Amino acid sequence: MNFISSMNRAFYALFAFWFVLTFAGLTAAQAEDPLPSWNEGSTKRAIVQFVKDVSTQGGSKFVPPAERIAVFDNDGTLWSEQPFYFQLAFALDRVRALAPKHPEWKQKQPFKAALEGNMKAVLASGKHGLLELVMGTHAGMTREEFANTVRDWIATAKHPKTGRRYTEMVYQPMLELLAYLRANGFKTYITSGGGIAFMRTWVEKVYGIPPEQVIGSSIKTKFELRGGKPVLVRLPIINFINDKAGKPIAINLHIGRRPIAAFGNSDGDLQMLQWTTGGKGARFALIVHHTDAKREWAYDRKSSVGRLDKALDSARANGWTVVDMKRDWKLIFAGDAR
Repeated sequence: MNFISSMNRAFYALFAFWFVLTFAGLTAAQAEDPLPSWNEGSTKRAIVQFVKDVSTQGGSKFVPPAERIAVFDNDGTLWSEQPFYFQLAFALDRVRALAPKHPEWKQKQPFKAALEGNMKAVLASGKHGLLELVMGTHAGMTREEFANTVRDWIATAKHPKTGRRYTEMVYQPMLELLAYLRANGFKTYITSGGGIAFMRTWVEKVYGIPPEQVIGSSIKTKFELRGGKPVLVRLPIINFINDKAGKPIAINLHIGRRPIAAFGNSDGDLQMLQWTTGGKGARFALIVHHTDAKREWAYDRKSSVGRLDKALDSARANGWTVVDMKRDWKLIFAGDAR
């Protein structure tokens, strides 16, 4: 009996030893690959090498943590943007919700086209028409009222093609990249052409980026007392458009440091990428190139949404890193099969 007990104890000890070694091996393997949704190749190697260079104490390219600033565009870089920007989908839903209070919209463009579901006409109205939609649907509320409206919408609204909630259409490889950078002392910011108040309501939960690290387009607000309580009221007046040359200006205003890494996907990000890589020391610029028509969309130079033309040429001329989504990403969205 004692012999059998001794054998049992030896067996369980051996099993436990094997289990610990196996589990430790798996954990180490996972820790060694902070970007598991990225395929092995030059793109992934470039990211990892840059992070290693700037975070290695005593290295020739070491950058102090306070200066490790990384800026990310949102639409088309962190989440999808086709067939039109997701904030436009929010504005269109608001047009329908507010239409009973605005009978004049039935005859006024682009509101008329929005109510009729004529997206071709809505997009054809250009920047001026889209700004009218935003002004008509985003203004007149207090800061808190607008934030609550966005939260209610983002919690339930679904993409017209995929049927997913919009926050389910964030790119898993980019979520890993954000986490990887932060784990190595980076401070991550969003700098987007989208509305700053729209994004600040949900980005912390989705990206882990707090609202004070979000830069975007804005409308004017005013302070007033309502029922004796102080509020900020949103006005139908553009304050700032955070796009193209506006991005480096806003980065300098909000952050006060030139980033050492920038991530975008379109010509709207070109100046941000140029400003970032124009500084001294180690610099990194990355463009997400939408090449996967099967798992997402394929578009670049001729797209009316997220056009990538001049920035793609600049990437090739300046040696910036270009992500080929079809080749470089094992999966696009969380929950997709690898």
